[in-house]
Amino acid sequence: MKRVVILTGAGISAESGLKTFRDADGLWEGYNIADVATPEAWKRNPELVQRFYNERRKSVIEAQPNAAHKALTLLQTKYNVHIITQNIDDLHERAGAENVLHLHGIITRSQSDVDSTVTYPIEGWEIGPSAVCEYGMPLRPHVVWFGENVPNLMPAAKICAKADIFAVIGTSLVVYPAAGLIDYVPDTALKYAVDPNIPQIKGNFKRIEKAATIGVPEMVKELMNLA
Repeated sequence: MKRVVILTGAGISAESGLKTFRDADGLWEGYNIADVATPEAWKRNPELVQRFYNERRKSVIEAQPNAAHKALTLLQTKYNVHIITQNIDDLHERAGAENVLHLHGIITRSQSDVDSTVTYPIEGWEIGPSAVCEYGMPLRPHVVWFGENVPNLMPAAKICAKADIFAVIGTSLVVYPAAGLIDYVPDTALKYAVDPNIPQIKGNFKRIEKAATIGVPEMVKELMNLA
């Protein structure tokens, strides 16, 4: 089976009602990024950070996978599919995707404040103020913040390097290091870009300038016919 590698960003989840990570004004759900998405913010005001992510987690749980998430799972019947997502929601998994790598963590898990490899599933939508890890230290969201390393970056690069078919969906490709993953995709791979506003992107990409819920099913139909 040919290997399909898909890189998704906020645009695919926006149609499920989840706000894109950063609006045009630089805010995320009305919050300054520096106040809720950095290690310094966590040290300065852990209550605010925890409350912010609890609210985001509640929104994720209430959201449902959309037609784009569901369409991608159809490819699994004819291809070896790997999804690399910049999103911290679990909508790909809930749609039925089998191989999902989260570059920036996943909001439905918590992690130790002192060891990011120690993670736990979260019951419900809140991490309580007294929740601690096995080391007795506070639990925080399992999310990669600005200024932190991206542990899954190299595993993602290795996946991209083996792509026969590559698609980038719902991302502006301006946030690094994730945007650099396209540099690992073989020149011989068949490439797609799906987004209403596709940026200048090097390589021979077939551009589908439509919303994910429309463009992704179109791409999937084409690929199913090629298999």
